Amino acid sequence: MKGSRQATRSRRSIDEHEATPFPLAGDKPSKSDLARFASDNPDALDDVLPSDGQRLRLLIVGVNPGLWTAAVNAPFARPGNRFWPALHRAGLTEYLVDASRGLSEHDEAHLFARGIGITNLVGRATVRADELTTAELTAAAAHLVARLDSLRPQMVAIAGITAFRTAFAQPKAVLGRQNTALIEGWPEGIELWVVPQPSGLNAHENIDSLAAKWRAVVGI
Repeated sequence: MKGSRQATRSRRSIDEHEATPFPLAGDKPSKSDLARFASDNPDALDDVLPSDGQRLRLLIVGVNPGLWTAAVNAPFARPGNRFWPALHRAGLTEYLVDASRGLSEHDEAHLFARGIGITNLVGRATVRADELTTAELTAAAAHLVARLDSLRPQMVAIAGITAFRTAFAQPKAVLGRQNTALIEGWPEGIELWVVPQPSGLNAHENIDSLAAKWRAVVGI
């Protein structure tokens, strides 16, 4: 039932490219499906952002889509990713979102009602984030900073310290709140946080530790 609803809907996006319909119409990706999303497409995943000017409390920024995420056009969608369980345990969502086959309209509306939007530094989908080049990440950082004047979130949280260090030329940065005076062009009044990458590949974190870091971001 969830997939049939999603098959008729396109994700909303504020960028210039047209929103992408759910590529697999809500079906579970197969290995052959995943392989075709390892491409140079710079817009493999649509943003999850309100289109009506609703104020963002928190803009969550992933590093880039994985292949499963691109296949279902939903952020942090691969089964086993701790992102959604951590957000729920932290109290940022009222229920555990299951994005493994795409986000429903109800899921998106729930995020928007809580002032949450989601985007990525880099739009190209890869198997691992370390496949991205320094040039890609540097350009992505500048693009994100430029978008903030129109998005105007209260705070930004980037999920991935290694990518953040490279993208923003902050090699000594640590997790937590960042000094935005070190980032050229960062608008005043917008907090910047870096939280851990939530993939299961990050063995240093679990759902409880990730949730604690999300609670710190929003002051819970």
